[in-house]
Amino acid sequence: MAAAVGVVTKPAPDTLPESSAPLDLEKASSAAGATATAERPGSRMAAVMRRWRREDLLDRSPLLLRAATWLFSFISAVVMATNRHGDWSQFYNYEEYRYLLAIAALAFLYSTVQLVRQVYRLTGRKDSNRPVPKKAAFMVDFVGDQVIAYLLISALSAAIPITNSIRGGTDNTLTDSSAASISMAFLAFVTLALSALISGFRLSKQTYI
Repeated sequence: MAAAVGVVTKPAPDTLPESSAPLDLEKASSAAGATATAERPGSRMAAVMRRWRREDLLDRSPLLLRAATWLFSFISAVVMATNRHGDWSQFYNYEEYRYLLAIAALAFLYSTVQLVRQVYRLTGRKDSNRPVPKKAAFMVDFVGDQVIAYLLISALSAAIPITNSIRGGTDNTLTDSSAASISMAFLAFVTLALSALISGFRLSKQTYI
């Protein structure tokens, strides 16, 4: 009886190796992962460099777009302001053209201010003596771009029909100059709309108030 009991209570010899095998595999895999991570320090540096290049592109792209808006709106305003060819062929005889001239001049002034702010920002200076939070600055950029872009498209919507109406009766230097001014104003709208997209993207990345 005692011998039988002793045989029954004896543990199986294969139990301990089977239970310890998963633990050994987990330790080996974690050690291999840590070794692989330690052996690839360049991957983190490459990710940091890509992030810096992306941020630098986002900083410089608005400057180029605002410079293009400044140029296009200036040309549009100058062409419309000089659109005077005697008698009824004067731009100020048409309310739509006066409106386009006013909005183009406003876009030119807005772009000038934004260019100065952008240059100050890239050179490490502040917008004023007091530091301005990035989210507030991006909000100003986004809202300003949206408002001026809306005004430009509304001026274009008013000037295009009157130009087509005048061309239906006669095609002269008044309509040609008006078409040139409208084209420049449209290009200013496109560049400003792209700038608004970038401003909105940068604003969405700010998670603090």
